[in-house]
Amino acid sequence: MIHFKGFYKILSIVDGDGMVVSNLNTSELIEIRLYGIDAPEVKKCRKLLLDEKVTRKPGSFLIKLGLLSKNYLSSIAPINTTVSIYQETKNKIDMYGRTLAYAYLPDGICINEQMIKEGYAKPLNEYYCNQLGSYQYLSNFARQGKKGLYNITQEF
Repeated sequence: MIHFKGFYKILSIVDGDGMVVSNLNTSELIEIRLYGIDAPEVKKCRKLLLDEKVTRKPGSFLIKLGLLSKNYLSSIAPINTTVSIYQETKNKIDMYGRTLAYAYLPDGICINEQMIKEGYAKPLNEYYCNQLGSYQYLSNFARQGKKGLYNITQEF
């Protein structure tokens, strides 16, 4: 089950699957982790080392992909854009304290879905979310169509 959390303004884009937002009513600041998707890292970290092992690609290459993903997210959801935030009933916070959420643009486009549809993120298969099946389906089309990062590599 998914419920509405509120309207927020984007203050910064952290990477291809994260942003910092401010509640329009309360000014509460939260870091959003776009739920159900995974984009390459933009800096050296523990996850980058894991991704290097899984993909067998150098970290420097994965970081370049991560920056492309971040740039795409910045282009579709620029700073100061108002977004509607929705959360699933379960799994509201990740292990780093970030808010897991679906973010929607004013025109109704789901940012999470758009990132996968255009090939700048992939489904996060390790954890269940209500949209996982749909995200896997969209990701296959992005890969086959060589969209976004899939125009550079078949795996990230």
